[in-house]
Amino acid sequence: MPPGGRQRPTKPAQAKKEHLHREEIFCYSKGGVVSGFLPAEGKTEMQWKKISNPKGNKKTAPILAMDQLPREIWNQILEEAREESKKEPLLSSFLYQTILNHQFMGDALSYHLTHKLENPTLPGLMLREIIDSAFRQAPDLLNSVSLDLKAIRQRDPASYSYATAFLYFKGFHALESYRVTHWLWKQDRKSLAHLFQSRISEVFGVDIHPAAQIGSGILMDHASSIVIGETAVIEDNVSMLHEVTLGGTGKEEGDRHPKIRQGVLIGAGAKILGNIVIGEGAKIGAGSVVLADVPPHSTVAGVPAKKVGSTRYENPALEMDHRFCEES
Repeated sequence: MPPGGRQRPTKPAQAKKEHLHREEIFCYSKGGVVSGFLPAEGKTEMQWKKISNPKGNKKTAPILAMDQLPREIWNQILEEAREESKKEPLLSSFLYQTILNHQFMGDALSYHLTHKLENPTLPGLMLREIIDSAFRQAPDLLNSVSLDLKAIRQRDPASYSYATAFLYFKGFHALESYRVTHWLWKQDRKSLAHLFQSRISEVFGVDIHPAAQIGSGILMDHASSIVIGETAVIEDNVSMLHEVTLGGTGKEEGDRHPKIRQGVLIGAGAKILGNIVIGEGAKIGAGSVVLADVPPHSTVAGVPAKKVGSTRYENPALEMDHRFCEES
């Protein structure tokens, strides 16, 4: 009998585990973040943090939208990390901490980004809480992460595995960190979003305003010095290289940044300025300065940019073909 004469409460029976909204869920315990299948009813000895979800169950909450594609990609990353650990034993501890110690993609990404971004102003525990909250409350973010990884793997020949992009490509890290700041912005936590964005810019050299709207399947190749303004819109399946700017043309307020339609390829160093539309499947030549709308499936280049031809492919972003195709 414990001190004080009171008998310890008996351990409650293990509740039957079942799928809730989604197969994979997480919660916090006193010891930190816990991922896995949680009991639908009753309690275990672990004290769950109360988190509301659409069904009103305050003991558990869905986190990751681990649909087929995210699950397949994460399983592939795990396998690649195991193989790399065997080939390069010096990386075994690093690969275990960043990938193999995590059952789910969201846990691993949260851990990895936290350790890249933490500093005295943004301590690791706070960062982890922010990123985990974003993945928990906006589970579709994991679908976007997976589509971004797939875009890198399919379009960048330097990416010889999913794990390589996940671990080492700063364009991927900057983009997924932006997704968290955008979630904060939509929650009207704008000061925290700005602080987070400032740190992302310092660490990765990529400056994306938290209010910018960016779709899925995005490739930021090399990514250094990419700047994307507040009212910019980037649709799905867009590829851009380093030093691209989506900016304004002055100090006007309101909607003042470019709108990039799906399938667009933007070459290195291109500057697209003002509230203009780059049509679906268009291609922007490297070093161009674009100040006017670009028709769909056309190629522009120069300073200022002018139309120099059409495009060889319907979606140049998917082919990464930077050559000009002159019209006959």
